[in-house]
Amino acid sequence: MHEPSDQDTYRIVSLIPSASEILALLGFERQIVGRSHECDYPEVLREVPACSSSAVDKHASSREIDKKVKYILIEALSMYQVDTELLDKLAPTHIVTQSQCEVCAVSLAQVQWAVNECLRSHPKIVSLEAKRLEDIWRDIQSVASALEVPARGQKAVSALRARVQAIGERCQSIPSLPSVACIEWIDPLMFAGHWIPELVELAGGSAAWGSAGWNSDYLDIQDLLASDPDVIVVMPCGFDVAKSFKEMPALAARAEWQALRAVESGQVFVVDGNHYFNRPGPRIVESAEILAEILHPEAFDFGHQGSGWMRLSDGS
Repeated sequence: MHEPSDQDTYRIVSLIPSASEILALLGFERQIVGRSHECDYPEVLREVPACSSSAVDKHASSREIDKKVKYILIEALSMYQVDTELLDKLAPTHIVTQSQCEVCAVSLAQVQWAVNECLRSHPKIVSLEAKRLEDIWRDIQSVASALEVPARGQKAVSALRARVQAIGERCQSIPSLPSVACIEWIDPLMFAGHWIPELVELAGGSAAWGSAGWNSDYLDIQDLLASDPDVIVVMPCGFDVAKSFKEMPALAARAEWQALRAVESGQVFVVDGNHYFNRPGPRIVESAEILAEILHPEAFDFGHQGSGWMRLSDGS
């Protein structure tokens, strides 16, 4: 049975999906009173009111979304709107947000403005900023410390680290390290940076593009052709497997794409970038598991195939 404590008085608003997952991991799922429009896990959060909305239609094509985002950034507009009236009514004690990317979620500056100008509850702001795996572990610990459960955070981080390290240790005995290109956007083409190269290395591969901590960036298909990776993993930010499959014809129609070794050998895979790879939270461990299954199916089977990832040829 749950024992009452001072923490039961916490009223937390999470404005980024990874933060919601961190809060649930730490046992504060019931204290989340508001969320971002993208927070969809755990499922119970769908019943919690959304405090933000996006200026970009997530159902648009890759090309349309890219054009809209560029326009918003050039015009110095905001990608997201925060419902300050709702936030004030919710009277949060804590707001968890992020400062790493204005495209990914509500910015820290927006939250600070709302807290200073519109909210009577004067909540504590916890800002996350992950660029590498170590930053993800640090962010989990930061949330735990802000909620006065540092030991709980240490225990959670230790368990996540152990799972990731077990994959890395097992891969050390695998002699062949395939080169892997991780695609974070389909049209226009972008490679995945931040923690993704680390995940590739842990899962027994060699990142064809990017280094740990680097930002994701645009990639010319001629450069992709020149590197000619053994494996291509498509993980568009914010797209699940079905949405990514729907977008793939824009890339597959190009002659350069058809000439790639990974395409010819059937080594192109589509993963759920939305729920796994693009969320710097607890399920980054499942992301490493997915890559391990893809790169070394003879050694790993965590059961993610069909939900977390599919071979491109299986969906055609």
